[in-house]
Amino acid sequence: MGKLTSLLFGLRNRHFLILDVLVFMLTPTAALLLRTDGVLDARAYLTSLLLITGLFTAIKLAVYYLGGVYSRYWRYASVEELGRIAATGLVVLVAQMGLLIFALYPAGLVAEDFPRSIPMIDALLAVSLSGAIRYSVRLADRTSTKGRINHDAERVVIAGADWAGVTIVKEMQRNPQLGMAPVAFLDEDPSKKGLCIGGVPVLGTFAELAGVLSDVQAHRVIIGMPSASGKTIRRIVGLCEQAGAQVKIVPRMYELLDGTVSVRQIREVRMEDLLRRDPIRTDTTAVGQMITGKRVLITGAGGSIGSELCRQILRLRPASLVIVGHGENSIFEIHNELITNLRKSASGANILSQDGMPQAAIHPVIADTRALSRLWAIFSEFRPEVVFHAAAHKHVPMMELNPTEAVTNNVIGTRNLLHVARVMGVERFVMVSTDKAVNPTSMMGASKRVAELLVHQTARQTGKPYVAVRFGNVLGSRGSVLRTFQQQIAEGGPVTVTHPEMQRYFMTIPEAVQLLLQAATLGSGGEVFMLDMGQPVKIVDLARDVIKLSGLEEGRDIEIAFTGMRPGEKLFEELLTTCENYKPTQHEKIRVAESFDSSLPGLLDLGVKRVEQAAARNDEEATYALLQALVPEFNPVRQTVIGNGRSDNELPPVTILPASQESAHVH
Repeated sequence: MGKLTSLLFGLRNRHFLILDVLVFMLTPTAALLLRTDGVLDARAYLTSLLLITGLFTAIKLAVYYLGGVYSRYWRYASVEELGRIAATGLVVLVAQMGLLIFALYPAGLVAEDFPRSIPMIDALLAVSLSGAIRYSVRLADRTSTKGRINHDAERVVIAGADWAGVTIVKEMQRNPQLGMAPVAFLDEDPSKKGLCIGGVPVLGTFAELAGVLSDVQAHRVIIGMPSASGKTIRRIVGLCEQAGAQVKIVPRMYELLDGTVSVRQIREVRMEDLLRRDPIRTDTTAVGQMITGKRVLITGAGGSIGSELCRQILRLRPASLVIVGHGENSIFEIHNELITNLRKSASGANILSQDGMPQAAIHPVIADTRALSRLWAIFSEFRPEVVFHAAAHKHVPMMELNPTEAVTNNVIGTRNLLHVARVMGVERFVMVSTDKAVNPTSMMGASKRVAELLVHQTARQTGKPYVAVRFGNVLGSRGSVLRTFQQQIAEGGPVTVTHPEMQRYFMTIPEAVQLLLQAATLGSGGEVFMLDMGQPVKIVDLARDVIKLSGLEEGRDIEIAFTGMRPGEKLFEELLTTCENYKPTQHEKIRVAESFDSSLPGLLDLGVKRVEQAAARNDEEATYALLQALVPEFNPVRQTVIGNGRSDNELPPVTILPASQESAHVH
């Protein structure tokens, strides 16, 4: 058996060609014998049979060659190869019937009573035999694979009997050296129970996980469902914990390489997996029209959101991509990553891809948006058509300690960028905002709210689609509570949570950027879009999940400590300001704020100028007061000592007057 298997594995297409010639020379005779019930009248049909054998063999070889049958690797033959054999067989049948009826009979080259069914029988025999020879190699591969089972391999159960789970199983079966043996499927569809897929039985639904693990003596579960929701993942992980089984997962669709699943991509379950939502529907045509062939500039390109914007936008093939950031290390890293991605796609900057579309020229730029002259130089050189403004200070407690820095970066930087974009004729401007701009209690939230007002004002002035997009906390971003928890666990704890009732909305970085790009296509000018962040999550529950995923137990291995709310924090993030209502858009996960015009101060430019002057003097008290004048719903909760040495939660009101009068009166 081993020698036969080795012989079959040694067959190449030249060997199949020789075997085909032998088969094709025999099948006409076999067809005639079948047609005449085994009686062959050599005197009547010999000449006709010899002619037909030669002609039919030539037809089959030509059709097989032109059909690509001799360019396949049959050891891993699939349904595609089976379909190719069937298609070539149909062409052979038609060609042979046509030759016999329309050429050979009229020319008198074959006997008049030569059976007309011979071309059909011959074609069926030839295709069946040649196909059987080829698929014997595939069968030998399957048989040898099963014979090479590593009895020391870890027995695993696959959750999800769909395409991804089946692909994982096939790879494990083909490669015993991976050390994993799939012994059962689980699937939420009860109709699949009892089926056998790739030699692996479907033994039940997820609810039966513990019993199945016990029956098949397995201690590991692989979740093979790239599109599963966080609710489903949490359920399976919980069942695995109860059963004492280890669990790994196939990444989400956007993490898969070229949309394909491989065993090497299987990883540990992360917090992002537990918070998955349903796959995002994206209008790729609209997003592509906005980006493809355009000159795009991204500020804050080295940050969490900015860098993911770079990755996703690069796939859409802009004419050029200008990546702007203040931190040289982060820009260096994202630039190297993007260049590597271009090289992997077998094309460099300014080189046409296989379909003729231009690849992006990537320009790394170190700059601070607060430096107006530097922005003029950048825009004059690169002439961007689309700008994504992701540069901002976003850490709430840190900005409470450095309030004037929040103003100069988030407000003045945005104003400068909008001014240059307007004068240079930028077609589309998209600012990344935050849900903390809604009824803000922090300096960070208030500064982003003013930035939104500036975007809206510029949109009204230009009539162009300049928009802001709000969303909440992003998992895995710099400053994310998730990273803090992971670091605290690595250091032995405790894991610190500010308040047991603290809740936040969470989204993964790729999800946020997908929706950000989609929202950008919906704007006509001045809108503030809000992304659907799903349901809020208690921070303490998040901490407990991170502890569990680290293989630890709260109270036994590590503690959770409540430290009290920090300056500027809220228990709950809000979705609407006091003067806004949200209405739906054509995308189910994106909403747009109504009544935004009513919140736009009449003296916005003057107010921003006064705030800028106060920040330049490092006058924190005046900075807070002037911001409250611009954003009436701003209700700062301050627990730090301010200019005059007292700790205040209330600041005196400020009235902004025209430039001809006093700039600000503090009462």
